[in-house]
Amino acid sequence: MLIKRREFLKISSLATASLLMPSFLKSMTLDNALNANQKILIVLQFTGGNDGLNTIIPTKNDIYFKERNKIAIQNSLALNDETGINPALSYFKELFDDGELSVLNNVGYPNPDKSHFRSMDIWHSASKSDEYLETGWLGRFLDEECYNCDHPTQALEVDDMLSLALKGENNKAFAFKDPKKLYQTSQEKYFKSLYDHDHHHDDETVSYLYQTLGSTINNADYIFEKSKAKKTTQEYPNSKLGKDFKTVASLIKSDINTQVYYLSIGSFDTHVNQNERQEKLFGEINEAVKSFVADMKSNGLFNDILLMTFSEFGRRVAQNASNGTDHGTANQMFFVSGGLKKKGILNALPDLQKLNDGDLIYTEDFRKVYATVLKNWLNADSSKVLGWKNGVYDFI
Repeated sequence: MLIKRREFLKISSLATASLLMPSFLKSMTLDNALNANQKILIVLQFTGGNDGLNTIIPTKNDIYFKERNKIAIQNSLALNDETGINPALSYFKELFDDGELSVLNNVGYPNPDKSHFRSMDIWHSASKSDEYLETGWLGRFLDEECYNCDHPTQALEVDDMLSLALKGENNKAFAFKDPKKLYQTSQEKYFKSLYDHDHHHDDETVSYLYQTLGSTINNADYIFEKSKAKKTTQEYPNSKLGKDFKTVASLIKSDINTQVYYLSIGSFDTHVNQNERQEKLFGEINEAVKSFVADMKSNGLFNDILLMTFSEFGRRVAQNASNGTDHGTANQMFFVSGGLKKKGILNALPDLQKLNDGDLIYTEDFRKVYATVLKNWLNADSSKVLGWKNGVYDFI
């Protein structure tokens, strides 16, 4: 069968998703209901390097207001006597007051890298700053949990391409933007005709293309059906992130056996006019999370949901000449759940008197956070996944 250029491009588009599909995805066709005791992790990535100092504000720190005389947040919402939160994150203030939000300050790693790409790779792979890994921390979690198991743990990313964080050596998560569009593409007559033919090829690459194409066609229907099985009545914002959270909520409420969901929003690379950009992004996050939490609470699921946020680095302490901030180092992470063991501000705010050439000095290693999530929330062997043996936190 000859493939015309237009047809090849269409195959390539679907194969982009297909090649990201783990070998174990066929198990999704088995109607195994989610274990009632299974915890669910949702990772929300703040792409571009969010400015943590204008997110969680040191309201009594003179250095902060001096170094940021034009962009310091003056009207933050008080979390305690010395700490505020950006007013665009008003719902996070409500979560904090209700004991459903934890904040870990000053998270980073030794010898930080200020390149977006390299620092993101470090966070995704859980590597050292001078170590280069081709697998991600959640991908290795899948490798560990899905070794010789009939019903493996699964992970989904709501995006066009799969992030390094979810790529294992033997297993990978599945990336898709919209269940309906994935299904509609897979059902086009041309793709169905390709799959219906019996294809045998000496070329391993071509053979694998047909194999993965067939797997996607088989499972796109399953993902789509699960996404609409229990449609949410909760109103979500019409933003990209709002739609992504709505998709995740629908899947969580179905009997799909997925334990990890991965989302992202950006860009937080605020070199210029930072406050306007950050306010817009925070507004989208605030409203999307508000709808999602309400949805989970109304369905009795919030205690088994953990939403974790991170960014590849923070920003420098001093503002720049363009009312923005440049690439920095340490940052805070948010944890939202009805099942937190410790709530509120978990550790001290960054020390603005002790800097490294104008940058914050981290006090909490992000790999310890990952180890905590793996061990205490996902019930996995964090030492095998990360090689981290330096303890965990106790907030979950």
